[in-house]
Amino acid sequence: MRRFAHACVAAACTLVLGGGLRTVSADAPVPAAGPANDAAGPANDPAAGPHAGSSYSAQGADTCLGCHDDPSVTGIFRTKHAQPDDPHGPFGHGGLQCEACHGPGGAHVKAGGGPLAGMVDFGAKALAPPLKQNAQCLACHQANAARDWATSAHASSDVACASCHTLHAAKDPVKSAATQIEVCTSCHQAQHTDLFKPSHHPLREGKMACTSCHSPHGSTAPAQLVKNTVTETCTSCHAEYRGPFLWEHQPVAEDCTNCHDPHGSAQTALLKIRTPFLCQTCHEGAGHPSIVNTPQGLPGASPSGYLLAGGCINCHSQVHGSNSPSGRALMR
Repeated sequence: MRRFAHACVAAACTLVLGGGLRTVSADAPVPAAGPANDAAGPANDPAAGPHAGSSYSAQGADTCLGCHDDPSVTGIFRTKHAQPDDPHGPFGHGGLQCEACHGPGGAHVKAGGGPLAGMVDFGAKALAPPLKQNAQCLACHQANAARDWATSAHASSDVACASCHTLHAAKDPVKSAATQIEVCTSCHQAQHTDLFKPSHHPLREGKMACTSCHSPHGSTAPAQLVKNTVTETCTSCHAEYRGPFLWEHQPVAEDCTNCHDPHGSAQTALLKIRTPFLCQTCHEGAGHPSIVNTPQGLPGASPSGYLLAGGCINCHSQVHGSNSPSGRALMR
């Protein structure tokens, strides 16, 4: 009977918590009760990590959930971070679970809650500065999504990862096209206003997202674009304007934003201003029928509808470029 009991004690004990696992090996020494138990930390030896010498909780996430058991916290068990079969995740075999991100919570537990006692909290209203918050995230994500983070506009503006990402939610709003716009425009309010103008990209309709064009974690391109240039980014969708063309329109090849406002416009086709005024910012209009007139200012008071519309593209329809041998004036 003693031999059987000894075998049970020596066997591996596994704690299963909402999808998270913490395993104590059969070969590992059984920690003594009391303060030494907190210092022992999780199974993967936190003494070798960045919090060496710090006090971890005795039972990991079980300890945390004794107090933090509301849905806004437990939602993490439906995310990738809490997958027990992911060896690189915080809830993988031998992982530090909650303390992998929040830091050692032994002192916090001993105090019965209250002050964080050296732990890291996250979010726009957190006590921990953005640099400290982001260091926790970058410890795992530096090699993938955040490889360009250090040179990004968000990093230079001290934006915390948790200001955009909601890690305890089953579905992070910033990763869905339907809800991402609300996250981004909570800061980028000028762009939020533009998206309600008559001509706009279908972000509000959920057909594309801010990340369709921008790389929020950093990019070597201007405005953190996903491609090297504005034109290259635009033509990844608008391929019919990519060219090369036999007859090029130089502003088109140079930068689409010479004529278009990508976030929204009161003019058709996202134009900055209506034609012919837009065209005449480069092209001299004197002596050309693109000059705006009224019926009273024209002979016979019965002008052509094309002339009254005042749109250069009524004639120069191939304004983005032409492959026609006779397309020198971009009219065919």
